[in-house]
Amino acid sequence: MHILVNNSSHHLSFRLAMRKGITYFFGIGLLTLALLTTPQEAKAQFNAYSFTQKFENKWAHFGILMGYNRSEFRIRNDERFIFNDSIAGIESLKGPGFNLGMVTNVHLGKNFDLRFLPSMTFAERNLTYSTFLDTSFSQTIESINVDIPILLKFKSNPYKDMRFYVLAGMRYSLDLASNANARNAEDIVKVGQHDLLVEYGFGLEFYFPYFIFAPELRLSQGLFDVHALDPNLTFSNVLERLFTRSIAIVINLEG
Repeated sequence: MHILVNNSSHHLSFRLAMRKGITYFFGIGLLTLALLTTPQEAKAQFNAYSFTQKFENKWAHFGILMGYNRSEFRIRNDERFIFNDSIAGIESLKGPGFNLGMVTNVHLGKNFDLRFLPSMTFAERNLTYSTFLDTSFSQTIESINVDIPILLKFKSNPYKDMRFYVLAGMRYSLDLASNANARNAEDIVKVGQHDLLVEYGFGLEFYFPYFIFAPELRLSQGLFDVHALDPNLTFSNVLERLFTRSIAIVINLEG
């Protein structure tokens, strides 16, 4: 027997937001594809110098980002888990989400940039408890995060208007959908609002006449315990800590 615990009205609004975000994601993706297929005649006027030089002459440039993410929890069980006689195991399953944000890129030198990326991140994770009676209980935890990442980026020297780069830094995250203060007795666990994460990743920059197209892979590891312990929730008592982690495929359009 499997029992799903969730707030139906909140779940519906989250799903609607997810659908709109995915629609925007594919819409911008089609626009990007159209821009990438600009006729060669339009590009010929820039042959006097490399596209990379055009952007290097600026002290900063700006843009937008969009991405698809998969998120989960890293679980640390409380010692009470060992001695309980009802819960056999706890598992965190990855859920889908998406990112939308702005890019501010400050050039620190030929190979270094400082990036400020305020974003909205929608994420979904699932906690599943199995019992010794062959039953299970699940809770889908949906997050709407205001994210403020600050990353340092190291990029290689250009090769045919293309660059490889790596980046790393920190991200503060505020969960607007946190249930930490909710009084819903059906919740299995509650998750706090604030988190600080280490972010790192790599990608490629492709330089075009009017913009930079930069796909990247980015990973995040949470440093804060986001478990909001509630002594009244049996399933919460056997958890000591919850840490967030995610992987995202991000498209940056900058100019």
